[in-house]
Amino acid sequence: MSEQPALIFGDRVLTHAELSQRAARCQAVIAAAGAGPGDRVAAMLPNGIEFFEFSLGAARAGCAVVPINWHLKSDEVSWLLRDSGARVLAVHRDFADTARQALGADAPTVVLVVGGTGADSYEAAVAGASPVPEDGAPAWPEYVYYTSGTTGRPRGVERDRPPADSALIHAGLAAMWGITGQDVWLACSPLYHAANAYCFTTLAQGGTVVVQERWDAREWLALVERHRVTACFMVPAHFIRLLEVPAAERDGHDLSSLRLVLHAAAPCPVPVKWQALDALPSAEVWEFYGATEGGATRISPDEWRQHPGSVGRPWPGVEIRILDDDGGPRPPGQPGLIYVRPAGDSRFHYRNDAEKTGSAWRDGAFTVGDVGYLDADGYLYITDRASDMVIRGGVNVYPAEIEAALHRHPLVVDCAVFGVPDERSGEELKALVETREPVEVAVLAEFLRSQLADYKVPRHVEIVATLPRDPTGKVLKRRLRDAHWQDARNAVAAT
Repeated sequence: MSEQPALIFGDRVLTHAELSQRAARCQAVIAAAGAGPGDRVAAMLPNGIEFFEFSLGAARAGCAVVPINWHLKSDEVSWLLRDSGARVLAVHRDFADTARQALGADAPTVVLVVGGTGADSYEAAVAGASPVPEDGAPAWPEYVYYTSGTTGRPRGVERDRPPADSALIHAGLAAMWGITGQDVWLACSPLYHAANAYCFTTLAQGGTVVVQERWDAREWLALVERHRVTACFMVPAHFIRLLEVPAAERDGHDLSSLRLVLHAAAPCPVPVKWQALDALPSAEVWEFYGATEGGATRISPDEWRQHPGSVGRPWPGVEIRILDDDGGPRPPGQPGLIYVRPAGDSRFHYRNDAEKTGSAWRDGAFTVGDVGYLDADGYLYITDRASDMVIRGGVNVYPAEIEAALHRHPLVVDCAVFGVPDERSGEELKALVETREPVEVAVLAEFLRSQLADYKVPRHVEIVATLPRDPTGKVLKRRLRDAHWQDARNAVAAT
C-alpha cells in the first residue's frame, strides 16, 4: 500500500510512503518553530500537496490546524491569526505580503513561505529537516474552522474531545460512505473548506486523492476520466456549471468510474438536482446537511426522488429537533429553528466566545440559525437561514422559497433574494438573477406570481452578469445586503 499513489496534483504524484516522509519532516519543522501539543498552526495555501503534508505534520506534532481562506484581506487574516494564536503559518508566496501585513512586525508567529526562496522558504526548511519517527498509530489533522461571520467576527469552532478521536471520525465516515483503499477521491473544492475531511478519510483507508487546483467544469470532466475517479464532494454551484457544459460534450467523457458524489454547503435547487441525477448516471448522488459545527442529515438519490427538496434524515446517532423561539417542539410540517443533538453527545465551543457558545446550545443540541421542518416521515426540509429571513410589513418571508421558484424558470442560472430597507414596510424583497440569455424582468415577475403569493414576489428584480460568491460556491448575501443597509437610518441588522 505504501507505494500506492496518495496524492496526484497535475503531473506530480506522491505515494503514501513519500507523503508520510514529507509529513515527518514537516513535524520536525513545526516543532523547531516552537509549536507543540495543544498549539495551533495556520495554513493559507491554495489547493496542492503542501496543504496535506503540512496538515499531517501538524497532526503528528499534536497541533490543530487553522485553515485560512486565501481570498481574505489582511485585516481579516489578522483577526484569524490573533484570535487563534497560531504559532506557525504556512503561506503561499502569492499571499505572503498579505500575511506579513496581517501579522505586523512584532508577531511571534513563524512564517513558512511555500514557493519562496528566502530564509523563510517552506521547501528549504522541509528538505533540511530530519524526519521524526512515527510514534504509535497515524495521526490525522484536527482543524479549527472559523465560521463565516454572518453575525460579526468569525469564531473558531473547537471540539471538546481529544485529537485522537480524529481517527475514529475517519473510520466512521469511511463506514458511512463505503470509502475504501480502492477509491480515488477528487478534491475539487478549496481545501480550506471542511469537505477536506473526505480527502483524509480516503487517505486513511489507503486510497488516492486527486487535487484540482481550482474548479473548472471541463477540467473536472477530464480529471474524472483520466484518473478513473470514484468519488468526490461538490456544491450546487458546481452542478450548475457542469450542466452548462453542452450535453454532447459531457457525454464524450467516460465518467463510468464515478460511484459516489456527495453535495452540501448550500441548498440545491430542485430542478438543478433532477438534472444532476440525470447527468451523473453511474454515481449515487447523496446530499447531506450540516455546518462547520457538525453533520446532521443525509439523503440517498432514491429517497430524494420520493422527497424532492429534502436534505434527509439524521445521521446514525444524531437527533433533529425543530423548536420554536421558546424552545418548544414544532409539529411536523411547521417550520422552526433546527437543533442538532450530535452523536455520542459530543460538544463544541466557539473559541473565545462563551456567549455565542451558550446561545448555540439548548438541552444538549445546537443550532446555527437554520430554519426548517420535519415531514411526517422524519425527513428534514430547510426553508432558510434565520439571518436571511425578511420581515415585510410584519410578515416573515423566507427568500429560499422565492429562490427555489426562480430556479424553475428555464432561463435562470442562479439567483439571490434578500431584504432591502423600505420606509413603508420596513423591508422589501430584492432579487438578483443570473440568466442564460436575455429575459425581461417583467417576465420573471409574472413567472413568480404564477407560483407564489403576491407578498412573496420581490418588488425589485435585477438581471446581473454574475453573483458574488466565495470559492465554495456560496453566494455572498451579506455583501449584497450590506450595500443596501449601510446608510439606512433604521436598518434591520443585515446579519
